[in-house]
Amino acid sequence: MKILALVLAGGNGTRLHPLTADHAKPALPFAAGYRIIDFVLGNLVNSGIPSIYVLAQYKPRSLIEHIRTAWVPRSRGREPAISVVLPGTCGGSTPFRGTADAVYQNLHLIKRHKPDLVAVFAADHVYRMDVRQMARFHLDRGAEVTIAGARVPIAQGSAFGVMAVNAAGELHEFLEKPERPVPTPDDADRTYASMGNYLFNPRVLVELLEECTRNGGTDFGHHIMPILPRRHRVFAYDFARNTVPGAQPYEERGYWRDIGTIDAYKAAQRDVLGPLPCFSLVNPKWPIRSDAYLVRRPNAPTAPKMEALMKAEPT
Repeated sequence: MKILALVLAGGNGTRLHPLTADHAKPALPFAAGYRIIDFVLGNLVNSGIPSIYVLAQYKPRSLIEHIRTAWVPRSRGREPAISVVLPGTCGGSTPFRGTADAVYQNLHLIKRHKPDLVAVFAADHVYRMDVRQMARFHLDRGAEVTIAGARVPIAQGSAFGVMAVNAAGELHEFLEKPERPVPTPDDADRTYASMGNYLFNPRVLVELLEECTRNGGTDFGHHIMPILPRRHRVFAYDFARNTVPGAQPYEERGYWRDIGTIDAYKAAQRDVLGPLPCFSLVNPKWPIRSDAYLVRRPNAPTAPKMEALMKAEPT
């Protein structure tokens, strides 16, 4: 099964100002040399996904430099598995107007790679996830679209896109930041929050984005997800069922945090501290790269220059 990954890293992180005055939100330092984007990239790389494109826009220089030093060296002279794509790389000069528009402007990557599935993942969350398990769930149910969902207290649901599902996980309704979140089928105190991680059958994704663009839509959460239940076979993947090797008994099962505000950013930093953290940054069986990687391995191969990463992708 061939999966193409598109990582959404173009937002300006207005709720994290002034921290994002000089950095894109995914490039913000997190803890112990890690940056926020390292978690999604670590998950994709550890899941064996060969082609990963980071769609960047707002203040991208520090993000590009970080990927150049911490991630590209893993290719060891081969074609980089991770590429940064900026607006205009397919010949135009239009900025990305939203998450859906960013993927729409890069549909040529689907044509080039001809994947079995397209993973569209957010770049600003802290978690560990084996994407292959989500892909198996998608295939086993004959889904056209699968949305990863984290169980959060229902009182917090208004901060997220929320999914109403049946007992089998099939999506009945998607509500973007609702006043009254819908509980999960088996727990009235919890709701399924969209993690901003989606798996699409390629044909369905292309059709949705083309229609969305014709109608003036630009965003997955606002313009694509709400219409899916009426038209496609869509499932919510319960992130609580996902497991990765090396997790410690004292860690919070299904740990996932959306780093959307300064308070959330600080709280997640506290979660990784102490001898028994609820989310450990150290897991040799599911490693994450960071700025500290080359310090620990001083003989690591030299990375290509930043200009190579910023060079437009051929169409």
